[in-house]
Amino acid sequence: MNINKVDNNVNHFQNDNLNKLAQIFPSVVKDGEVDFKALKEELGLFSEVSEEKYEFTWAGKQNAKKVAQEDVLGKTLKLVRDQCKELGKTDNIYIEGDNLEALKLIRQNYYNAVKMIYIDPPYNTGNDFIYNDNFNMSEMDSLKAEGDISDYNERYTINTKSNNRYHAKWLNMMYPRLLVAKDLLADDGAIFISIDDNEIENVKNICNIVFGENNYVAIFPWRKRTAKSDVPFGISQDYEWIVCYAKTSMFKGSIEGKERKYYESDDFPGRPWRIHDLTKQTTASERPNSYFTIINPRNGIEYPANPNRTWAITQDTFWKYYEEDRIVFPGDYAFLNISKPALRYWKEDDMEKAGEDFGRIAVSTKLGDDIGMSQDGTKEITNLFGSKVFPFPKPSSLIYFLCKIHTNEKDIILDFFSGSATTAHAVMKLNSEDNGKRRFILVQIPEKIDESSEAYKAGFYNICEIGKERIRRAGESILKEKTDCDVDIGFKVFRISDTNIKWNSLMDVGQLDMAQIESTPDLVDFMPDANDVDIVYELMLRQRDVPLSETLEQLSDIGNRTYLYASSYLVCLETEITIELINKLAELDPLPIKFIFRDSAFKDDIALKDETFRRLKALIEKNAGNSKVTYTVEFI
Repeated sequence: MNINKVDNNVNHFQNDNLNKLAQIFPSVVKDGEVDFKALKEELGLFSEVSEEKYEFTWAGKQNAKKVAQEDVLGKTLKLVRDQCKELGKTDNIYIEGDNLEALKLIRQNYYNAVKMIYIDPPYNTGNDFIYNDNFNMSEMDSLKAEGDISDYNERYTINTKSNNRYHAKWLNMMYPRLLVAKDLLADDGAIFISIDDNEIENVKNICNIVFGENNYVAIFPWRKRTAKSDVPFGISQDYEWIVCYAKTSMFKGSIEGKERKYYESDDFPGRPWRIHDLTKQTTASERPNSYFTIINPRNGIEYPANPNRTWAITQDTFWKYYEEDRIVFPGDYAFLNISKPALRYWKEDDMEKAGEDFGRIAVSTKLGDDIGMSQDGTKEITNLFGSKVFPFPKPSSLIYFLCKIHTNEKDIILDFFSGSATTAHAVMKLNSEDNGKRRFILVQIPEKIDESSEAYKAGFYNICEIGKERIRRAGESILKEKTDCDVDIGFKVFRISDTNIKWNSLMDVGQLDMAQIESTPDLVDFMPDANDVDIVYELMLRQRDVPLSETLEQLSDIGNRTYLYASSYLVCLETEITIELINKLAELDPLPIKFIFRDSAFKDDIALKDETFRRLKALIEKNAGNSKVTYTVEFI
């Protein structure tokens, strides 16, 4: 019997990148290895004239790229119940901790799912702190004593202009975060980065590396003040910049989403066409007929449905569209960058349905007069808190505008330098005005607040406390202004913490015996003080496309420690598995797509474990029908 173990690793960066390369250039990936000579030839590079080449580089670049591809081990996200608002109803997420670790931890859950990223990172003025991801753990205690590491074990330091490698340190902080963030962006997604003159050139250079020069969209000038200030060489620097890059050419930026990009191709001369997402935000249990694997008839490549976002069509409809040349596969056209099949729409059909109202409403880089300045952001937060608890917050009107030009009603917006949570404020405000269901994910390190500040005097001891309280107050304020709106003003709070699970099994190295299992069964698998809810969430971090906002249900009619997540993932943490319990699980309707058990719960009953695996696996395969089975039975 081939027993599946829950994967210890949260991410598989190298495999994912290899699969991406194989999709674009199938001939260069051979037996899991890259043929670099073949890759160069695919790119038209048959010989090198010399070793010199145009390249943006800096001290530490290679190591920063390596940091981006290292998995985050021994860490998890723990739900902080007493900090959440409307826990059982909200789809919004707030994460406390180092943002590089947070991005890696949620990468599987939100892979290719985020429509928009907005960040307002440290500007590298010489006075603000930056993260330093390259430090020796053996120096931890001394670094804490010197104040370079917080109580949460994140290292951050003031990057003064007198430091060696002043710009390089900032780039080494930004590069890995942008690399991981790109994986979270949807194919039609975009990132907006606020920055001032200190690093504007480097932001463009590093984004050219991460997203590609061809995906540069625009720079929006944002006027931050009218009063003259900070006058180097006699010139007042009144503007900051918002740099925008798309993930792929599928990016669409237009008011009310009316923009359409049409393509001309030799196989359909004179018939412009566009593509549309072929998936729908429904689960496998809601649309079982749309939960199947699409197979490209021309090359046999399979595209399984996502259990939490099925295809928008049935298998019969797929074949109908395929016969009508309406299905477009990855690789069909060199100018398309898609990772899954898409649906083709002809321009004449579009125009017939929409008439003259179908044209693009272009967005100018000149921001409107209704976009506030720094003073408006300060007034906003002062009105909410009664004092200036955060320095120089962006006005919510600025991020509101960016969300409006690029997101639709159910999109996800990510901000991993969230500060005072202006992004959450803007998302809730926009939702209240267009009845949208946009969701935000915010990440912020709990940076300590200066004891002499107004924020500290008001009772706030780190930035996260300000951000969470702002979401609470802004949400209530919005509901007072629009009493009839249905807007999600809640949020789940997670904190980066040490793992709950003993991934390296002590049983495997002979350090536990059956007597210990009988007396302290939880210590076999879990850390002391670990609770079931945190264990379930840690297991879910290893499942692709399973949002952290889904519901968690305790199945008390089956056992005291059996849980169902997202109506699809059954996690059984019972200390003893019986045939009666397995019978109850087999009768669940709809049937979960994955079952996770504790190895130790079967004790020495190998026959029962084998029967459990075979019986549930057979039920899953039967329930899946003709689709490729992606999920099965696993053990901790």
